[in-house]
Amino acid sequence: MPKEAILIVDDEEDILELIEYNLSKEGFRLHTAVSGEEALRIAREELPDLILLDLMLPGIDGLQVCRLLKSDPDTAHIPIIMVTAKGSESDVIVGLELGADDYVTKPFSPRILLARVKAVFRRRTALSDEDESSPIRYPDLIIHPDRFEVLLEGQPVDLTATEFRILEYLARRPGRVFTRDQIVDAARGKDYPVTDRSVDVHIVSLRKKLGIVGKQIETVHGIGYRFREL
Repeated sequence: MPKEAILIVDDEEDILELIEYNLSKEGFRLHTAVSGEEALRIAREELPDLILLDLMLPGIDGLQVCRLLKSDPDTAHIPIIMVTAKGSESDVIVGLELGADDYVTKPFSPRILLARVKAVFRRRTALSDEDESSPIRYPDLIIHPDRFEVLLEGQPVDLTATEFRILEYLARRPGRVFTRDQIVDAARGKDYPVTDRSVDVHIVSLRKKLGIVGKQIETVHGIGYRFREL
């Protein structure tokens, strides 16, 4: 069975060739674009399974491309991994809040990029096969959304409602990075007054209550948090 189709968007020829070479070895079907306008056209015509999107593009930049694709019902479902120069934390935050699934910083290891690509496809498959009320299972940790219950090594963990919702949100999407605003929106709704400190306090409390499993909740400096993939 043919593998997934990936659209690679980058105006640097050497990087484009590097990504093409490594992904083609894995059997992925590839499309390429060197500008934002071309990326939008190909994405709408081909509907790829994933887009690797450079943020620094001639014409329409990567953030605008992401915004347009995520606001279009025909392309909103396509996962996007942003490719960005190191240090552009504000752009990464905006991209994640627009709906991008992950980001990779330049310069990057082809092996890490490939791992991120495969992780996005694994998460999408798992989410499509999973009932939102079904238990979330990890070694030593089980989360029962329908029972509002967390078991650590078989023993119940006493969590507040907000802590539970944060844990469920992160653990259901392992490996994906979320900003503090996204976490609070998911846990308490858009009208809840959000501060960076409130999220950090809940995360510290969760780590403490979960013991060694709490180390699965990783800080992504300058961005937010993720639940580490196993």
